[in-house]
Amino acid sequence: MAIEIIDTIEVANREKKRTVVMNTRKLHSWVHYYPNPGDHDELHCHNEDQTFFCIDGECTMRFPDGGETVLKPNMAALITGGSFYQLENSGDGPMILMGTRSGSQDNIKIIDYKTRKNLKAGDIQITNHADEA
Repeated sequence: MAIEIIDTIEVANREKKRTVVMNTRKLHSWVHYYPNPGDHDELHCHNEDQTFFCIDGECTMRFPDGGETVLKPNMAALITGGSFYQLENSGDGPMILMGTRSGSQDNIKIIDYKTRKNLKAGDIQITNHADEA
């Protein structure tokens, strides 16, 4: 079929994790779900360009130079391949983002900022803020 339609909020609330929702040889998309304020991933980059669209909550994007920007519902960001960033749920409830990246999910690299090593193609580890207390 030439078209796929998803309900991003339904997927996020059902899966409650990062979930790939579309995957072709030229593009893939996923839904991010960070349930708790303070949940975040580690500083990392990918080998392909990507966009993030904030659906619900608030996302603070941090960068190695100390810069940061906040995405709120209906805001989008473009991150070029090779650019390091970190996502954090900076709102007061769940954060839902949809991401789209060029290339197939099967060929994506996740490069850790500290080690500069490819972690593995697949899910980014999310640190639950409640686990750090």
